[in-house]
Amino acid sequence: MKLTIVAATGGIGRQALEQAVAAGHDVTAVVRDPSKLSRGARAVAVDLAVADPAALEHELGDALAWLVSVANVTGVDLERAAARYADGCPRCHHTPCTCPPA
Repeated sequence: MKLTIVAATGGIGRQALEQAVAAGHDVTAVVRDPSKLSRGARAVAVDLAVADPAALEHELGDALAWLVSVANVTGVDLERAAARYADGCPRCHHTPCTCPPA
């Protein structure tokens, strides 16, 4: 299965990445700092600081297609799900988010 994991060096993202790689999935890791990826990870790092816009658009398009598919299969209303971000980021209330990196 082809997977895209956003924030793949964060707490949950790192666990998801390790499990996906261990299961033999074709994984793309979207991270701020590719040097923080596990050495054994068979993943493609997309450095958001210097990403090729066309490559990033392609990967995000794949992730969006997956989200829409999951929403359709599970009956989730994406407009309602996204409504919690109507006022921007839940922490800084800006669109796009201006929170400092963790």
